Amino acid sequence: MSRLFLLRHAKASWADPGMRDFDRKLSQEGIEEAAAMGSALRHRGLVPNKIICSSALRARQTFDAMNNGHSDDWITRVDYDEKLYSTDAPGYLEVAAATHFSGDLMLIGHNPMLEDLAIGLGQNGNHEAYSQINMGFATAAVAILHFDGNFSDIQKAKWILDDYIRPRDI
Repeated sequence: MSRLFLLRHAKASWADPGMRDFDRKLSQEGIEEAAAMGSALRHRGLVPNKIICSSALRARQTFDAMNNGHSDDWITRVDYDEKLYSTDAPGYLEVAAATHFSGDLMLIGHNPMLEDLAIGLGQNGNHEAYSQINMGFATAAVAILHFDGNFSDIQKAKWILDDYIRPRDI
């Protein structure tokens, strides 16, 4: 069994005049929600074996805040990929499939791609979680799905939505 954690970056500040969207930083609230989510995932035993994070600043800062101050140091498990900033929902699946990984994989990225992907894959399983995702994928929230097999078989996988955890739920 492999699990896919889809984590949306935490709350970001608005762009300063002339600033690229790619370079937007997290707000203080976003730093706090990302740190809380990292602690909550660890507390629940939901620690991915591998993490692929968008290279956009707010996604990298989300990862840093989730990892900050923890002894299990997710740093060794993260790769950064600009595709998670610029691609669509099927592109997120392509990034995951290219890992040929078997285990727990987290993608840290952006909306609307994460919401589209969670809605597209999560139709089976936790119906309450699915309803919540359909109302909007919150910042620093994570959808957790699983399927039998490894990520090279991702396109033909039968997905099950296990959970959707928002910062306000922890």
